[in-house]
Amino acid sequence: MRDVWQKIFKAPPHVPLKSKTEIDAEYPKWRWRILEATFIGYASFYFVRNNFAPVSKEFAADLGYSRSDIGDLLALTAISYGLGKFLMGAVSDRSNVRRFMPFGLLLTALLNIAFGSVSVFSVHLVLWSLNGFVQGMGWGPCGRSIGHWFSVGERGKIFGIWNIAHNVGGGIIGVLAAWVAGYAGWRSAFYVPAALSILSAFYLFWRLRDTPQSIGLPSIAEYRNDYPPGETIHNADEHELSFREIFIGHVLKNKIIWIIAIANFFVYIVRYSLIDWGPTYLKEAKGATLNMGGISTLVYEFAGIFSTLLVGYLSDKADGRRGAVSLICLFPVLFAAFVLYALPDLPVWGGLIAFGVVGFFIYPPVMLLGVAGLDFTSRKAVGAAAGFIGLSGYLGRTVQGKGLGYLSEYYSWDAAMIAIVICALLAILMLTFTWNLKPRA
Repeated sequence: MRDVWQKIFKAPPHVPLKSKTEIDAEYPKWRWRILEATFIGYASFYFVRNNFAPVSKEFAADLGYSRSDIGDLLALTAISYGLGKFLMGAVSDRSNVRRFMPFGLLLTALLNIAFGSVSVFSVHLVLWSLNGFVQGMGWGPCGRSIGHWFSVGERGKIFGIWNIAHNVGGGIIGVLAAWVAGYAGWRSAFYVPAALSILSAFYLFWRLRDTPQSIGLPSIAEYRNDYPPGETIHNADEHELSFREIFIGHVLKNKIIWIIAIANFFVYIVRYSLIDWGPTYLKEAKGATLNMGGISTLVYEFAGIFSTLLVGYLSDKADGRRGAVSLICLFPVLFAAFVLYALPDLPVWGGLIAFGVVGFFIYPPVMLLGVAGLDFTSRKAVGAAAGFIGLSGYLGRTVQGKGLGYLSEYYSWDAAMIAIVICALLAILMLTFTWNLKPRA
């Protein structure tokens, strides 16, 4: 099985360099193509991932699932996604992006079709957990691609652009899932996104390529004359690392990666509290309709588009101090979360504004902490580093998935909101340790 995997997904070898004329003409086009393809691809992963929350109340009512059951689905899926992002991130560091990413998207689409076709809780639990694990095949290839096609000096800006894929995919599917569920039942909220993602997988296979060297172009460090910390013209094209070198040397023994990962744990609790439970909260606490619950996801996701672009650029101008910029962004998040708790009689439109504030300021830290992990590891280990940081984040999502469901069901939504405020405070506390961290001296 291992031999078959390596034969299909092994990273392609370097090929002889093209002429300088060809390089100058082709490199900018390929950089745009890689950015565009990974953007569309990752947005498509969200189509078959964020379609759950907008219809969770409806299929729970239809199948007799309790809020605790939904919390179990969210919690196990978060664990499986965190593990998938970590393990598949490391595998992606040694895989052909062109094949690896479309294959993962096909698998998650098929699992969505299966999820919509059954009505048994234990089967749903297995299928959505598997979906979470397979979803881990999305970020790693994107991180590998951007790490190889864009240099350190432009990484914040480029990741700021690419990261909007989260918001576009997550925002559109919130409305689409709610709309098709209202028209054709909750099962269609899994079938329709799956069909779109299958089309996207074929598109990815057509557009993507692996490293610049695999198609006769020089490394990005040579092309831009912009080397990551510790690299020179002699070692910029370092060999592919072993799994041990990736996991141990560049991740587990990296103290900065640990600091960022712990901070990310609390950031993700806040982030996913309003994604996983936001529509249900508005329906139950504010009397929102099914479509209004879907719109809340759109507001939350789209609010982060401009801020992610701006803050990614600013983090480059701030000498790569991603942690410091993330820390500043979390204070408005804390304020908005406190408003949701302190004003329980806030109308639906007021809740949507608070959601928008959180979305506007939470996505820059979500993006920047992942980029910070790339800044402090090798280009050959970006998938594993990002996966480890992501694993910590999704452990946080696991805690909130089960914890907020329990608090809201057995205590109140106020208790759940207090927990979100506390986690925002803890995220701020952890990020104080990253204030002076820079990728370059």
